[in-house]
Amino acid sequence: MAEQPTRAWYATLRHLWLDERDARRAVPPALAERLRERVAASERRHSGQLRICVEGGLPPSYLWRHLRWRVPMPKLVHQRALMLFSRLHVWDTEHNNGVLIYLLLAERRIELVADRAVARRVDAQAWSALVRDLGEALHHGRFEQGLLQAVDGVTELLAPHFRPADDGPRPNELPDEPVLR
Repeated sequence: MAEQPTRAWYATLRHLWLDERDARRAVPPALAERLRERVAASERRHSGQLRICVEGGLPPSYLWRHLRWRVPMPKLVHQRALMLFSRLHVWDTEHNNGVLIYLLLAERRIELVADRAVARRVDAQAWSALVRDLGEALHHGRFEQGLLQAVDGVTELLAPHFRPADDGPRPNELPDEPVLR
């Protein structure tokens, strides 16, 4: 029984240790620019909006819930991804077709959060396959390849369902740059 609290404390320390600097090391400026370009190219193929967020560790309020209330870490990571989905306004697109790719370095966890219209049209198994492939790439140290493939995978899932408008260019509703926290 004492093993579980010890594991929780180690996880907490890992989150407190990793921060925005670690996210910036994982996604240096050159990679951030390539990701921005890939997101922009993706959004030309469909009407959806795509955001990438890489975070070092969870904020203390989440860690407190883990330690004090024993909320499982996977649930906290999902809650954080949903909160960032909201905070980054991915939910606030005109056609409800935004997608957030969220990576939490301290837990080596990936969450894909899709807005309502996307969730109605794209099968959950397709999202699971994307998460699995990205996780595999990250596990083998292929951070750039994994993120670029994830953007391409989201593009392939959105393009058949959300065609770009035929009446000329549309405004970019969300920034294309990855968010590093």
